[in-house]
Amino acid sequence: MRPNSLHAADIAHFVHQQTDLADHGAHGAVIMERGDGVRVFDTEGREYIEAMAGLWCASLGFSEKRLADAAYKQLLALPYYHTFFQKGHEPAVRLAEKLIELAPPGLTHVLFQCSGSEANDAAIKLIWYYNNQRGKPAKKKLIGRMRGYHGNTVATASLSGQPHMQADFDLPLGDRFLHVSNPNYYRFHAEGESELQFSIRMADELEALIEREGGENIAAFFAEPVQGGGGAITPPEGYFQAIIPILKKHDILFVADEVICGFGRTGNMWGSDTYGITPDILTCAKQLTAAYQPLSATLISAPIHDALIQGSKKHGSFGHGFTYGGHPVACAVGLETLAIYAERDMVGHVQRVAPAFLNGLAAFRDHPLVGDVRGVGLIAGVELMADKRTRTPFEPAQKIGVLVQQKCHEAGLVVRAIGDRIAFTPPLIMTEAEIAEMCRRFGQGLDAAWMEMHAEAAVPA
Repeated sequence: MRPNSLHAADIAHFVHQQTDLADHGAHGAVIMERGDGVRVFDTEGREYIEAMAGLWCASLGFSEKRLADAAYKQLLALPYYHTFFQKGHEPAVRLAEKLIELAPPGLTHVLFQCSGSEANDAAIKLIWYYNNQRGKPAKKKLIGRMRGYHGNTVATASLSGQPHMQADFDLPLGDRFLHVSNPNYYRFHAEGESELQFSIRMADELEALIEREGGENIAAFFAEPVQGGGGAITPPEGYFQAIIPILKKHDILFVADEVICGFGRTGNMWGSDTYGITPDILTCAKQLTAAYQPLSATLISAPIHDALIQGSKKHGSFGHGFTYGGHPVACAVGLETLAIYAERDMVGHVQRVAPAFLNGLAAFRDHPLVGDVRGVGLIAGVELMADKRTRTPFEPAQKIGVLVQQKCHEAGLVVRAIGDRIAFTPPLIMTEAEIAEMCRRFGQGLDAAWMEMHAEAAVPA
């Protein structure tokens, strides 16, 4: 054991997030010490392939010197300045210009924050502000999806379809947050129902909710092109093509939550490009700086920006902002990240290695623990199933996911269990050889979980 290893007693004052704190107190934490490419190393020298890019975000891996240099250069020149009161700095201006250059059509202006949660929280505030300025003050309700994830603030956790993030936090807050079904075709399709038929059923459910609540009361629909925190769930065929006309019919804004999907993850610059979405608002974070600095952006359309101007005339200012929104160091790193993506053709690289990634994981469909595998680009979800013939899930779902996650960790692979789904979003720089090793270690983890389950079953009561 190295002298700087941290045991349970050493971390007594630190509260880990999204963690079973009861178990955590007894066993301590794995403390990562350094990273190199797609690998990380803990304080005991163990090596892991990071198949989650940290938290979906370390797109350029863990040792990109250019980003460290960009941060250092900006720290020497202007380590901090705000963007309040008609002041600002060049990195924020240049990054906003670059984002609009890359953005889907119709998006014209950018607001900066520090996290994806704040980006979506800002979007919620702007949507309400926008409808007040255009004389539709009743149009305030927001629609999310079950297992959708949009953040951890009071508003975004209310919007997210994640019951464990709401339980005992007194969320969702108020009656402005509505939810439709999780569009997981494999798990929820009816016998004989095609993906297109399933998508139409999901769209019919959305329209029924809108008609029940009244379209005059619904402000926006939030959706991740691929549901990340829900378990890396790709949309079924025709899903967004069925949803979008309903939103337009009822004058409901579409918010594309690209916090995970943006910047090449799905094989295009945006998940919106992959799935034919033209959003009114787009939120992004994570891969915007390759996780080397905390930064997020909310991209808005011209009509929404016009409403901000009208509100400012009415109130004397636009009363919104964050101390660290558009931090110059984070923006400088964001600019360098986007430059690297362009110079190294990272979107093209994802397209080239995606077949090895998706086919490598799809090969596990024959494993006795695996029900389904679906993905796009370099994001995929593996659904664990007790009986794949009848689509009978494990109970409780989280137990099997945690077991597989732990066995993968022992095999030197970091994945994420989300209920009974195992999510993969490796750094975009991953090579085919590294993908093959990732899959080998995943197979090791699955086999070890299967063997442990059967060893436990064989022990007499």
